[in-house]
Amino acid sequence: MLDHRFIWQSFNALHAANTTQRLLYKCYKKAPIQDAEKKSYENSYPFIYYLEHGQNYYKLAENAPLSIKPVLLFYGMVQLLKACLLTVDPQYPESTSVLAHGVSTRKRKKQSYEFFHDEVKVQKNGLFSHFSNQMFHIRQIEGEKLSMGQLLKRIPELHNLFSLHFQKDLYIKTPLKDKSTFIIPNETLDAYHMTSQRLLSFIESTIPFGTIYIESEEIFLSLDTNSNLLPLTSSPLLFHLYEGEFYLPRERELLTIFPEVMVHYLILYNLSMISRYETEWWSELLHTYSSNDYPFIRQFLAISADKVPYLLYLFLKGKIKGD
Repeated sequence: MLDHRFIWQSFNALHAANTTQRLLYKCYKKAPIQDAEKKSYENSYPFIYYLEHGQNYYKLAENAPLSIKPVLLFYGMVQLLKACLLTVDPQYPESTSVLAHGVSTRKRKKQSYEFFHDEVKVQKNGLFSHFSNQMFHIRQIEGEKLSMGQLLKRIPELHNLFSLHFQKDLYIKTPLKDKSTFIIPNETLDAYHMTSQRLLSFIESTIPFGTIYIESEEIFLSLDTNSNLLPLTSSPLLFHLYEGEFYLPRERELLTIFPEVMVHYLILYNLSMISRYETEWWSELLHTYSSNDYPFIRQFLAISADKVPYLLYLFLKGKIKGD
């Protein structure tokens, strides 16, 4: 894991129009995109401004009260995403439809509201669908609902809380055999109730950019991706930022391609909406410690403040290197 300060320093290194223009030109030329040189000049300053604006939000969030952290972290992430989008979509924002958040949540919470059971709903247009498609080549299903509980399970740094509060071990460590090949432990077969051959065919249908095979009665998963970008692109493998380890989810339903950047966006969006519009419930949560929601939300916000900049730094690093 890289030092968090180094990541911000790396973003700062891109606060130079000449450097940024060369980076964008390289991205556009490789795509290929018409008028690559012209567009790279036009986007060099917006790119810097998005990065700088995002960093300012994160800097404020470091010392902000917990009550307003979700708003600062969400909008910090949005600005960093816009910079990333300019490397793959020189026209961004081409229309006002991509400026919306792209997801919605129930405005008024029920009296027996629990954060774990809350849901966000994917909209046809907006930033969420746009960056999912442009950056990760994943098309969102309009109207799909995603629960906070299922999304939180995709964040392996929360394993200690799931173990403590629900007595659940949600993850299976997948050690690296080499730079991009993982050992799938035999306990995975028990967790998914599958034979070796069934697991092979199941994962093959789930991961379009990898190869899974059996050798000496061990199962291996080889991913067709640069090892530096594995934490960003290797979903359904889950990357633990603080341990530098990879995990598989024990729940078979979570074995899908859903990059963690998308997970953080959805949870932060919902928390920012709660912070702004559900003041009574939010204040009671922060002061009464009456449910399991509080420790999960608090730890998630701390993780997200570190992990989102790291993952988006990896995205930009891949573009700089031409991966």
